[in-house]
Amino acid sequence: MITPRRAARANGRIAVALRIVSAILTGSLVTLGVASTFVAARLARRVVTPAARLADTRILSLDTAAQTITLSRNPDTSLPGRYGLFTSGTENYLKLGTVLAETDTAVTRKLLTHIDGDARLDADAAFSGWYFDRPEQLQLPFTNEVIGTAIGPCPAWLFPAAEDTGRWVIQIHGRGSARSEALRAVPVFHDLGYTSLAVSYRNDGEAPRSKQGTYTLGATEWRDVDAAVSFAIRRGAREIILMGWSMGGQIALQLDLNSAHRERIVGLILESPAIDWSEVLRYQAGLLHVPKPVISFAIGALSSDWGAPVRGPGERIPLDRLDIVSRADELKHPMLVLHSDEDGFVPSGGSHALALARPDLVTLEVFNTARHTKLWNYDQERWSRAITDWVEALDVKTAAGAGS
Repeated sequence: MITPRRAARANGRIAVALRIVSAILTGSLVTLGVASTFVAARLARRVVTPAARLADTRILSLDTAAQTITLSRNPDTSLPGRYGLFTSGTENYLKLGTVLAETDTAVTRKLLTHIDGDARLDADAAFSGWYFDRPEQLQLPFTNEVIGTAIGPCPAWLFPAAEDTGRWVIQIHGRGSARSEALRAVPVFHDLGYTSLAVSYRNDGEAPRSKQGTYTLGATEWRDVDAAVSFAIRRGAREIILMGWSMGGQIALQLDLNSAHRERIVGLILESPAIDWSEVLRYQAGLLHVPKPVISFAIGALSSDWGAPVRGPGERIPLDRLDIVSRADELKHPMLVLHSDEDGFVPSGGSHALALARPDLVTLEVFNTARHTKLWNYDQERWSRAITDWVEALDVKTAAGAGS
């Protein structure tokens, strides 16, 4: 028989046990919340903070007699085509040619930059789609220019057309990149009779640093490129194409939506563009196996006033304004979008959605196998032909419109 005293003792023990369990659960939830906030803060700050180029491969061997290099294998280093490699040691940049041999862990490629026998390279390296890293390598006339912007002078390279046609292309590099990214496109436009202006913008390592020193993913950077549009107009540009890679594509789209010089813009070319940053951030965080609630928290911190303690010194990013699919009705100019379904960094879903939303404006050229901003490298002939055909058709349409 259970006496009242025994029942009271049992209830007391149960109450103590429940308090212990409650304390453990509360502590676990607090720990989980702190950990989630920490991860979200790391994710948010990683997105907006300009960073040095990170090594993504290793040099396993260098054969200067055969002029070959062996790299650790990853989805980029095993691609066919021509690429670049950021290195350190006696060389800081190499041009790479075709794949000569490969295993499950290594890829041997032809060196297109001659390396002397006494060369010494550090193992860590970064694979690149730039290929050309200096304007002199194009063997085309160019001048160094300075674009005056609200944050200070932004350097640019100007490649004049052989004859002044009044047609310009302004080329906009992507996040964590620089003007050299655009050099691949200059010969194509030179053949088409266009003057090319490869620009820089705030916080890219060449242009001035903003007060916060962080990216806004196109929300403010477009103003620096708009100053380049004004520069081009003062130099005689009558028709301007905007061409952007990755985040540069978003910058071009923000120009198309916001520039006071929209009447001079006749078209856009977007390569591997970030059409909707929320989609891009969810995709990239998924690659890092970040839990979905943490991703949502990080995105909220980036775009909200309350998120300042999480995202750090950067200003709020209006991600709704950077969702171009939702703003597709506001677009006015034809555009060519080049994107690989196997991009691996910026998913092509936004490009497909934009093409569906505005089939009257968007021509979508879909690649396979090629990786992010490396479409020229993977298939230079197709990439160049797609741009040439589109620009020639645009020129005909623009000329017809001007004559009507």
